[in-house]
Amino acid sequence: MDVLSKVPHGKRGYLRLGFEVDSRGRSILRDLYRCAPIIVQQALYFDEQMPWLPCVYILSAGGPVVEGDNYEQHFTLKCGSCAYISTGAATKVAQMRGGRALMRQSIRLEAGAYLEYMPEVVIPCKGANYEVCNRVEVDASATLFYSEIFLSGRRYSGESFLYEKLSLQTQVLRPGGELVYVDSVAVEPQKQDVHAKGVMCGYEVFASVLIITPGDVAQALCREIEPYMRSDMALGVNLLPFDAGLKCSILGQQSGEVKSEIRRICSLLRMRIKGCALPEEFVWK
Repeated sequence: MDVLSKVPHGKRGYLRLGFEVDSRGRSILRDLYRCAPIIVQQALYFDEQMPWLPCVYILSAGGPVVEGDNYEQHFTLKCGSCAYISTGAATKVAQMRGGRALMRQSIRLEAGAYLEYMPEVVIPCKGANYEVCNRVEVDASATLFYSEIFLSGRRYSGESFLYEKLSLQTQVLRPGGELVYVDSVAVEPQKQDVHAKGVMCGYEVFASVLIITPGDVAQALCREIEPYMRSDMALGVNLLPFDAGLKCSILGQQSGEVKSEIRRICSLLRMRIKGCALPEEFVWK
């Protein structure tokens, strides 16, 4: 019998966001449907560099992610629309007793669409088992910037790398169904040496940046982003197959420094696609 059948079901959060361009040429949040505990604020237009960009924050009224939780999110950007999506706070994944929690995400960008999706960090507590499954469908003329940041745990409470498992799966497709990229990562600190070279190599924070963009932009961006390895942070860059884009992997000691590096990369991309830089981060973020 599956171990999940022995544990109680948790929360069932659902979210659907749909963006399109209105008659004034401004992108708007046209479609919004949510189920508790997910909460979404109204779209805000605070980006002075891109005043037509709707900025949406996803919140939760359900506390931390617990065993049996099942979340589902769908983002759709119609032709020529743009959006910025983030979360209002870090996602804490609580201790579990044999089960897991699951996040399924579907992202679809039509021709010429542009999305920056930069959620806050994920903090897996001792014994946590968390799975994220992404299905991304991006038109060849659209651009997606998607980042994920994972801490080692509640490190200042002595819970560094004491979670059970982190499983991250991503599929990138074209609108016709052509599969262009697959990425699968599973980290199990109790079964592998996460401090070894090729894994975390002594760092405490892991981040992944997926950029799906036209091939010429990807090539230019890859030349602009220099890989490096320092005592406080390391950055690797790889082009994706089929001229689909590129992926950046970042390791660091402090989440704030990793977030700043992610924003620097996003600003480079935005400059090439939209001709303007990313604004300064809010102090409260």
